Amino acid sequence: MRRDKIEYGELVEKALRNVVREVLGRLVRHEVAEPHHFYITFRTTHSAVGMPDYLRERYPAEMTVVLQHQYWDLEVGDTGFSVTLSFNDKLERLVVPYEAIKVFADPGVEFGLQFTIDTEGQTAETPPTTLPKRPRKPVAVDLSGAGDTATDNDKPDGGAEIVALDRFRKK
Repeated sequence: MRRDKIEYGELVEKALRNVVREVLGRLVRHEVAEPHHFYITFRTTHSAVGMPDYLRERYPAEMTVVLQHQYWDLEVGDTGFSVTLSFNDKLERLVVPYEAIKVFADPGVEFGLQFTIDTEGQTAETPPTTLPKRPRKPVAVDLSGAGDTATDNDKPDGGAEIVALDRFRKK
C-alpha cells in the first residue's frame, strides 16, 4: 500500500522509543551510575500493559514509576520492559511496552522525552512537562493517575523543560 506522505512524527517517536530501550538496556548491564535515575510515565490503558487489577483500578489512565533504588528483575526486550516494584510492601511485576510510554525522564541530568503519538489510537495533545533539577530532598511522586501536576511550591527553583514533538508539527 502506497502512502502519499511520510509520517515523520511517527518515525521520530519510534527512534526515540529505541533511545529508551537502549538506556534501560544499559541500566540492566550496570553501565549507568549516579546521578542517573528514571521516571517513566505510561498509559495503563494500553492493551499490552501487564499489571495487577488493583493497580489498574487505582491508576486507570496512567502511572509513573521510578527506577532508582528499589526495583528488581528489570528485563528489557525489543517491544517493552518488565520490572518488579514494591507497592505498599508488596512486590508486583509490571510489563510496559515502549508504545505505552508517555514520558521518559532522567532528572539527574535534566533530560526528558515526551511522546505524543498514541500508537493504539490518536495523537495526544499534551502540554510540555517541567522536569525538576536535581532534588534537594527526596521527591514524592504522585502515582494517582489523575493527571495532576505538581504545584509551583513542589518544584525546586529552575528546571529543564521536556519538549513535546507536537510543538514542531504543522497544525
